[in-house]
Amino acid sequence: METYKQEFIEFMVDCEVLRFGDFVTKSGRKTPFFVNTGFYRTGAQLRRLGGYYAQAIEQKFGLDFDILFGPAYKGIPLSVAAAMAISEKYDRDIRYCSNRKEVKDHGDKGILLGSPMKGGDRVVIIEDVTTAGTSIQETLPIIRAQGDVDVLGLVVSVDRMERGQGTKSALREIEETHGLKTTAIVTMAEVVEHLYGREYKGRVVIDDAMKAKIDAYYKEYGAAPD
Repeated sequence: METYKQEFIEFMVDCEVLRFGDFVTKSGRKTPFFVNTGFYRTGAQLRRLGGYYAQAIEQKFGLDFDILFGPAYKGIPLSVAAAMAISEKYDRDIRYCSNRKEVKDHGDKGILLGSPMKGGDRVVIIEDVTTAGTSIQETLPIIRAQGDVDVLGLVVSVDRMERGQGTKSALREIEETHGLKTTAIVTMAEVVEHLYGREYKGRVVIDDAMKAKIDAYYKEYGAAPD
C-alpha cells in the first residue's frame, strides 16, 4: 500500500472522520463503520485532504481535464480544496464548479457556483463517499444540462466496497451504467489491512471484535467480486 494511503487512513482516524461502532447509513444499512467528511473542520485539515484527493486523481485520471465538480453540499469544499492542491502539487490550474440546491434568480444567477461550463470541458466529479450510488443520479443531469461536456469519472475518499443497487459495488455500477471511470483514495479493505490488530496512538482501532463485525457486515452487504 502506498505511503499516502496509510497516512490518509490515520488522518481520517485523527479527524474522527472514520469511526467504528454502531451506525446507520443513508441507505438504511446498519454498519460498524462510518465515514463523515463533515468532520474536516479546519484549514489545515482541508489542505491535507485536498492533497490526498489530488494524488488519487492524478493516479487515475492524470491532469488532462478542465473542471472538478463537487455536488452540494459536501462536495463544495472538496472541489475547492482539491483544485488548490492540484495547483500546488502539479502546477496545473484546474477550475472548480459546484451546484446550488436551489436556482438563484438574482446576482450570480443560475444553479452553478464557481466556474461556468462550456462545450468541450472535461469534468471529474469529486464526492465524499458513495454507498448505494444514488447521488450520481442527481449530479449527472445537472452537469450534462450545461452543454456538450465530457464527464470523465468520479473520485471519492473511501470505497466502502458494498453492494449498490444490485450485487456489484456502487462504484462498479456507476462505471457500467454511466460509462465513467471511478476511483477512491482508499478502499475499506485497505483501511482494515492497515488498522487491524495494530496499535495506533495508544489504542487498537480495529480489534478482533470489531473485525468480526466488519466481516459480518460484508457477508450481508459486501459487493460481489469483479
